[in-house]
Amino acid sequence: MQPAIAVLTAALALATSETKLPENAGYGPEPKLPAPDVQKLPTMKIAPTQPWKGDEKPSAAHGLQVNAFAQELAHPRNLLVLPNGDVLVAETDTPSKPDDYKGIKGKINKHAQYKAGSGHGSANRLTLLRDKDGDGVAETKTVYLEDLNSPYGMALVGDTLYVANTDSLVKVAYHEGDTKAAAAPVKVADLPGGTLNHHWTKNLLASRDGKHLYVSVGSNSNAGENGIDKETNRAAILEIDPANGKTRVYASGLRNPVGLAYEPDSGALWTSVNERDLLGDDLVPDYMTAVHEGDFFGFPYSYYGSNLDPRVQPQKPQLVASARKPDYALGAHTASLGLAFYTAKALPERYRGGAFVGQHGSWNRSQPAGYRVVFVKFEHGKPTGEPEEILGGFRDAQGNARGRPVGVAVDKHGALLVADDVGGRVWRVTAQGAATASR
Repeated sequence: MQPAIAVLTAALALATSETKLPENAGYGPEPKLPAPDVQKLPTMKIAPTQPWKGDEKPSAAHGLQVNAFAQELAHPRNLLVLPNGDVLVAETDTPSKPDDYKGIKGKINKHAQYKAGSGHGSANRLTLLRDKDGDGVAETKTVYLEDLNSPYGMALVGDTLYVANTDSLVKVAYHEGDTKAAAAPVKVADLPGGTLNHHWTKNLLASRDGKHLYVSVGSNSNAGENGIDKETNRAAILEIDPANGKTRVYASGLRNPVGLAYEPDSGALWTSVNERDLLGDDLVPDYMTAVHEGDFFGFPYSYYGSNLDPRVQPQKPQLVASARKPDYALGAHTASLGLAFYTAKALPERYRGGAFVGQHGSWNRSQPAGYRVVFVKFEHGKPTGEPEEILGGFRDAQGNARGRPVGVAVDKHGALLVADDVGGRVWRVTAQGAATASR
């Protein structure tokens, strides 16, 4: 490490932010929001990576059990369950984005990524996992589609598989049962990418009728510091017509929307969103929320509704007045990424209709948060109560990250699948005592 970077790294390690509220104050429909504590240097508390060894596994909540569905994967981050029960996993990581690493702070950010288990090169492929005998473990693992560009989102519409690369939406013909795509992908539309590309993941969800695709695109900054001109079609959910690639902004002001799913009771589109940093330990809560056409959620000018970010100048008060307050806070700096609603019957009844959220874990909070999968109960289409930890133990007793959960999905048999990028595994959560996937 260069001397200047080493000095700044040490300074960042000493920079602290005081935790003024208990962690659970930042959860629920009405989180507590203290006054912002603007930081010049971020608090950096990164859990070093020490991946799982042997038969080690996370700890499941009471009434649940967990096993490794697949292992020895290269940074698995997102999952798609296919109609026949096969599972596609996106093995992917940060793309090249040299303009995001300019200057000392940029280089420090890159160093932090390495420490957190990312930025070591992307496999750039989709891998197909198949559990033919129904024992809850994938016996076959085959490369389904390769030579992609930091892929993340996947959606199957009829016999067409769509994939969201970091800079493009592509499609390929899908034939049930195939273990490898028969042809190279074809581009449908461009997506915001480039050499800055601050938030690089692009998730994907098809509309109910399959006529449109929704793509979540994160911002090109923490809070607009790179210029509003760098945020075109970013911090948004885009709607794309796959027939002609026509793209428009469906909803905006979402700093880094990642998870996309339909709430089963109302049918509304929901997203999980990573909020901004450098305003203290307790700000700003990540959240999940229903999203409707034309919604604006404040980024970069305000957070959690109309709470002004003092760093962003000039302000736009008329625009901020229209900012929607999110539906449910998921805790500050938890990096809540994966989102899946549960409508199956294999897990205990209490989980029916609620949401599972993969929390990747904090990097700049003095007391670590996240590093777990949580469940949020829903009643009449609305989240209620506090989140419950479903899968924990991703940090060991020394504070090392043995894994970091990302995407979550429900398999054909009703089990919960969790992509663990640092751990290189896909975990499978079932009801306590379930002997096989088909019971």
